[in-house]
Amino acid sequence: MNQDLIISIIEMLGTFAFAISGIRHAAAKHFDWFGGYVCGIAVAIGGGTIRDVMLSTTPFWMTTPIYIICTAVALLTVAFFERWMEPLKNAWFVFDTFGLALFTVAGIQKSLAFGQPFWVAIIMGCITGSAGGVIRDVLLNNEPVIFHKEIYAMACVLGGLVYWACITLNCPVELTAIVTFLVVCVCRLLAVRYHISLPILKSYEENNKQE
Repeated sequence: MNQDLIISIIEMLGTFAFAISGIRHAAAKHFDWFGGYVCGIAVAIGGGTIRDVMLSTTPFWMTTPIYIICTAVALLTVAFFERWMEPLKNAWFVFDTFGLALFTVAGIQKSLAFGQPFWVAIIMGCITGSAGGVIRDVLLNNEPVIFHKEIYAMACVLGGLVYWACITLNCPVELTAIVTFLVVCVCRLLAVRYHISLPILKSYEENNKQE
């Protein structure tokens, strides 16, 4: 398969997954349809837009309306099928994890296609995967999950390292993308399941109180 086609497919799937996540978060805050759509589109294209601006290229969603349409489909899916989605209490988390993994892969592949070194590609993958969630949380007036909860952005970094290892071993691009996707998903799922997180920073006053 052509690499550009692979990137487009991944970005499409990631857009839908992230849009579902953002819209469900907005529904939990009792936003109206427009508010839900704004949250969905922000989380779906936010990270990719930052990546493309940093790569000095036209943001991916400005080249075709399909991403805007995809978010609208996600909105209708949540609006009309919420009754069936509601029993799946963690459905939003699953979609968020899929979006994180898919956009991480897309960010890495697009950065490499633009001739960036691997360390830059890994950073771009992290930005593509996690920046949209930060924008979503800001719009919803929540503390960004990336800063205070379980492993999130670090899952993207780990996925990027696995991608680099696979390419170094001359694995096919398709297999590399699948393996990276699975690594990011498994890392995120295990982090939530077993409450794995990075050490918390403590202020000078807190350290004195403990002493």
